[in-house]
Amino acid sequence: MKLKELLEHFNRGLPVREGDDAHQLLVAYSNEAMRLTAELNGAYHTPEEVRKIFSTLTGKEVDASFTLFPPFYADFGKNITVGKTVFINAGCKFQDQGGIFIGDGSLIGHNVVMATVNHGLSKEKRHWNYVAPITVGKNVWIGSNVTILQGVTIGDDAVVAAGAVVTTDVASGTVVGGVPAKFIKRIETEGNGSR
Repeated sequence: MKLKELLEHFNRGLPVREGDDAHQLLVAYSNEAMRLTAELNGAYHTPEEVRKIFSTLTGKEVDASFTLFPPFYADFGKNITVGKTVFINAGCKFQDQGGIFIGDGSLIGHNVVMATVNHGLSKEKRHWNYVAPITVGKNVWIGSNVTILQGVTIGDDAVVAAGAVVTTDVASGTVVGGVPAKFIKRIETEGNGSR
């Protein structure tokens, strides 16, 4: 099995069983991700060097407008896609096997966790990984210490309040918060009395 087939396996939502071919390749890429994030987090790097290491981690060149403040952690790395002018603050942890897609202009706060992997509930399947993507739209603001779980889509222009645990989709142009995250309000556009 090659990386392309592993990504197709993940993107079809197929389980990964401990010891199977997909799991063995995942372990190899996880070790690469640990090496690259240790390099990223172990010393100061210029913004250009950070982008280069992140591009190597993801296997995709990121735009010059992308900004990341280390430390940053990923358990796989190869299923992360970020748009232009994305900002990721320090301490974020991405479990990206299922795919993490971040749209242009989005802001990711300190210590955000994005977890695309879950395990089987029964003891017989507890060591099986089940994945589903996380999609963050354009111009989204995710506050500090937010956790986003697998299969969630956050619509364009939404805001997720600090400390929220997001278990279901978030509508565009809304603010959500709490555990689990719930609708708080719609965001008014400038000129309509918003603050």
